[in-house]
Amino acid sequence: MEYVYAALLIDAAGKEVTEQRLMEIVKAAGLPADEARAKAMVASLKGINIKDVIKNAQTMQMAAAPAGSAPAQGAAPKAEHKKDSEAEKKSEEEAASGLAGLFG
Repeated sequence: MEYVYAALLIDAAGKEVTEQRLMEIVKAAGLPADEARAKAMVASLKGINIKDVIKNAQTMQMAAAPAGSAPAQGAAPKAEHKKDSEAEKKSEEEAASGLAGLFG
């Protein structure tokens, strides 16, 4: 998890996430750095815009309906919303698929 945090810090600083930078941050935190884990993190982030993934995750969280909420009035608008929701979910899943390696 420390490599995920390090990658977020590097990205927040506006710099490219590299193996060397990841290892420097992990070492600065007082943890042993592992070159293989740094390489795996860089590879899993290749082509991923971290800011976009975070923005999409926040949007999904805000849009999620609370559990046990009352059903909306009228079935037709709800069905249309469900189709839009499924398309959004699918595109967000595709965008975040490169991050799957971070948590595996």
